[in-house]
Amino acid sequence: MGEDCLFCKIAAGQMDTEFLRETDSLVVFKDIHPQAPVHLLIVPKKHIRSINDLEEEDRGIVADLLFTARKMAADQGIDKSGYRLFFNVERGGGQLVFHLHLHLIGGWK
Repeated sequence: MGEDCLFCKIAAGQMDTEFLRETDSLVVFKDIHPQAPVHLLIVPKKHIRSINDLEEEDRGIVADLLFTARKMAADQGIDKSGYRLFFNVERGGGQLVFHLHLHLIGGWK
């Protein structure tokens, strides 16, 4: 776990966060400051600070994030209408929580 990392605490079940999905490697929950009707965060349980800190051994985690995003878009009913996936990388790229996470947003009419 990252030192005092909010997403590590959430992924470990130490916070009162409702998971929409949980696997051995990741959790999915709603963003508390949504930018769209559907705004989910897909977060690996392993602490990885950002995209810049990925190691070769993390390729499977990145694949899990993407395949889970596709599944969650279908579950949320936005797979056909369209959605956006993005990572914020470092403070200059908008990253506020320094634990790798994938945003899934969509649901606009």
